[in-house]
Amino acid sequence: MLELALIYLGAATAAVPIAKRLGLGSVLGYLLAGMLIGPFALSLVGDQTDVMHFAEFGVVMMLFLVGLELHPSRLWRLRKSILGLGGLQVVLTSTVIFAIAYSTIDMHWQTALSLALLLSLSSTAIVIQTLDEKGWLKQEAGQNAFAVLLFQDIAVIPILALLPLLAFLPPLETQDHSQSIISHLPALAQVGISCVVIAAIILAGRYISAPIFRYIADTRLREIFTLFALFLVVAIALLMQTIGLSPALGTFLAGVVLAESEFRHELEADIEPFKGLLLGLFFVTVGASVDFALLWQEFGTVLGLVAALIVIKMLVLYCLARLFKITQSNQMLFALALAQGGEFAFVLLNLTSSLQILSLQQSKLATLVVTVSMLCAPILLTLYEKMQRPGNVQPEFDKAEDIEPSRNVIIAGYGRFGQMVGRLLTTQGYQVTVLDHSPSQIDLLRRFGNKVFYGDAARKDLLDAAGAADAQLLVIAIDDADKTLDIVELAQRHYPNLKLAVRAKDRRHAYQLIQHKVHAFNRETFDSAIHLAVDTLKLLGNDAVAAERAGQLFRQHDIQSIEYLGNLWGDDQSYGIAIRQRMDDLKQVLAQDEVASRTLKTCSIE
Repeated sequence: MLELALIYLGAATAAVPIAKRLGLGSVLGYLLAGMLIGPFALSLVGDQTDVMHFAEFGVVMMLFLVGLELHPSRLWRLRKSILGLGGLQVVLTSTVIFAIAYSTIDMHWQTALSLALLLSLSSTAIVIQTLDEKGWLKQEAGQNAFAVLLFQDIAVIPILALLPLLAFLPPLETQDHSQSIISHLPALAQVGISCVVIAAIILAGRYISAPIFRYIADTRLREIFTLFALFLVVAIALLMQTIGLSPALGTFLAGVVLAESEFRHELEADIEPFKGLLLGLFFVTVGASVDFALLWQEFGTVLGLVAALIVIKMLVLYCLARLFKITQSNQMLFALALAQGGEFAFVLLNLTSSLQILSLQQSKLATLVVTVSMLCAPILLTLYEKMQRPGNVQPEFDKAEDIEPSRNVIIAGYGRFGQMVGRLLTTQGYQVTVLDHSPSQIDLLRRFGNKVFYGDAARKDLLDAAGAADAQLLVIAIDDADKTLDIVELAQRHYPNLKLAVRAKDRRHAYQLIQHKVHAFNRETFDSAIHLAVDTLKLLGNDAVAAERAGQLFRQHDIQSIEYLGNLWGDDQSYGIAIRQRMDDLKQVLAQDEVASRTLKTCSIE
């Protein structure tokens, strides 16, 4: 057991950083690591069935965390995408694959329909992980892809119920193809019990979990809180599996219910490491399950089937994107994101094999097609990312009419620097409008009740909407020096009466801002570095008053120097002479101040 753990961890540790450095993403790194150590390559690990069952908890935990991000109101806003877009995707994809398989391949219609249903599903784990890594999950394509994936997870339930009805041969006696304890009951009773269980999960999450979490929080034992969080996820997953429903769906619903809990952020922090480890293990097992012997034997067939699957799903998804009026810049991303098989296909393939709907050879070939298509998914998205020219695809910013204009201050960039400025201005009674171009930062800030708008301050229409024509001040607090200068030039060109206070990234950036004649700027590490330097002087035994005085003199002198040196920036010879002169001046100022301080102390003693 320890040897296997060492092999899995070592392979992932070696492959994932390399894949990330090559721009391929962590998912492809895990898949490649699995292919390398699998039974069909180096044979360092054996059959992956048992490990995959364990690793599937990574998918379960991922959907629990996704649920924590979705307030019920937000989920309700996605209902059209979930039911309409998701429903049509499953139905249309299944119909097209069924028609092609039944008309061109010699197989029973039940076999063709079963294949169509399981191939219509996409990989929740790969899609969400890859989109999140690349910052696309919060965009329109990412949100619609998530809605489709959620419907697919729900659709697994009726598909599991339908497959036994498609069996045309006696099922294998050795296979227990139902883990549900209610499978022997009438269909109406099964539906009723399922509804009761789902309602119980929702009610318990809303009314019972909070007192338990408070009780555990009062113990101030972090490990007990983590233990209960894991217990909650595993218990819900087991309950849903016991009655034949999707464990991932159950934990997702629990996450949605707990999204309004005051313990949501604690739950996220506790579950996230386990989710990451198990999800990585899941991807490794998928890679290790690639049967290279069968792949080489049926290479042309597999390649053709994988290409056909991806093309069919892309065409269906692209048509649906146009039908549902997804913006043009997001249509191709939406189509590419879901154009692969999914992990639930493996579950359905096990059932179809036990029911003898698919032969052993057909099941192996379908497993290989699904696996290879999943391997292609991160590659396709990486190629899509490489093909996009900077600025070719604009992110879906908040609409101009939704942004509240400010009469006083606009802040561009609300990271650690901008927040400090914003909090002080707000406490002093100034009206502040905030624009930030990071979807993840916007989502985080909104969760804590901040009114922040998703927009690029380098776009004039969004600055207009934020009130730049009438505002008093624009604070530019983003961490991209070039982008900062673009905003400065835009503001000076179109809003000459707007004062500019700018975050400077370093000394060179400060010189550029001086040349642009901004009203005020400050280097992001300047004051904190001086404060730390003063503290180090005190720790070294210097008098506290003298240390504070030295820090103050240094600050004043450096501010004067940077103004003077900024006008010489670009003339290397003059700049070099001037900076050496300023250093000598600083030493003289500090020495003179030290002499004056000693004289003052001597006089006061006398």
